[in-house]
Amino acid sequence: MADETVKKQPKDTCETFCYDEELVTRVQPKIDQVQGVESIFKALSDTTRVKIIYALTLEKELCVCDVANIIGCTTATASHHLRQLRRNNLATYRKDGKLVFYSLVDEHVRQLVSIALLHKQEEVRV
Repeated sequence: MADETVKKQPKDTCETFCYDEELVTRVQPKIDQVQGVESIFKALSDTTRVKIIYALTLEKELCVCDVANIIGCTTATASHHLRQLRRNNLATYRKDGKLVFYSLVDEHVRQLVSIALLHKQEEVRV
């Protein structure tokens, strides 16, 4: 029989149950403040929408047709994703004649994307 040396993974859970009552009492009441934040991450969990949001960080505003060409999809697909970003308060739009232009709703969205990109670049270096 071959010598099978199996590396055991370190346990990533506590081996006994205990908790810091003071810490839990201090943090637990604040947890509900994150209610609804998951919708932002859900909206950004789609590759197409992340590409669109990133494109909107590079330009002040983009026409739906420009977005479609930048990410390589139809205008219908671009419009669908842009509407979802708008519904989740990540993008806003203005109509100019027959054209619709989208932009980021505020600087916070730009910062979210920038921070995510920085984190991803750091991950590659590690």
